[in-house]
Amino acid sequence: MQETKITIQETTNDTILKFNSSTILINGGSYEFTNIDEAKNSLLAQELFYLPFVKKIFVTANFIAIQRFDIIQWIDVQEEVAEQIEAYFNDGNAVVTEQTTATKKETIEVYAEATPNPSVMKFGSNKVLTQTDVEFKNIDEANKSSPLAQAIFTFPFVKEVFISDNYISVTKYDMVEWNEVFTELKTFIREYLVEGKTIIKELPREEVATEAEVETPVIALEGVSAQIVNILDEYIKPAVAADGGNIAFKSYDEVNKVVSVVLQGACSGCPSSTATLKNGIETLLRDMLPNQINEVVAING
Repeated sequence: MQETKITIQETTNDTILKFNSSTILINGGSYEFTNIDEAKNSLLAQELFYLPFVKKIFVTANFIAIQRFDIIQWIDVQEEVAEQIEAYFNDGNAVVTEQTTATKKETIEVYAEATPNPSVMKFGSNKVLTQTDVEFKNIDEANKSSPLAQAIFTFPFVKEVFISDNYISVTKYDMVEWNEVFTELKTFIREYLVEGKTIIKELPREEVATEAEVETPVIALEGVSAQIVNILDEYIKPAVAADGGNIAFKSYDEVNKVVSVVLQGACSGCPSSTATLKNGIETLLRDMLPNQINEVVAING
């Protein structure tokens, strides 16, 4: 039997420590235990819960993550815990029995990341959240189509919510600093996603159409407009998405050769983004579409 080696890895949450295994622990999926009763079919989890500082246990194919209570610091006990886990596996024991009734959950990670806009925090995920970018300026807008955005708005400091492919950008009011609240919001978003709750509701188009959509019907773009959209999608959007923002094409004035774009997410309202992105987009479009672009007008979403 191959010997198991356990190595210790810190995480961005100082209460959670990962114990990585050199061998496969379970075949697929993951298990989460929040107390010893849930761990009735996992002898290892039971043993770990007897340690007074263990709050939660999360098991995947190649690591065990343990969240501690604040009564100790990991540096004081981490080596002993690693040795206990290593000894458990090298005695030939399994993490869970085949008859386990523990809830098997999708492995979902959520991380918080600062953006160039000090009012906006990006919450990235390994789960696809939406196929279409959506932005909500208030809870009334969110009530129409996004239970997740609606839930986020219940935090009193939340001003706006933008949901894209695999991240959520949240704009806060100035009443708090992000370092005071981002951990609570990140945990909330992760638990919401783990529970499999609805992110975006599937509603008839006419029920969710905004005033802007009514005034500007969606039409098939062609010519220079289509080229502009392709350039934005390929060169601009990936860069701004990394910072929790989005650039949406609005219109192209063929007579004056003026492009209008909408800044969303972290880009919207950012002290520097309007000028920086406007100039950057202008330069790129002028280079790639010679004699077709005179100016780019950036509008905050």
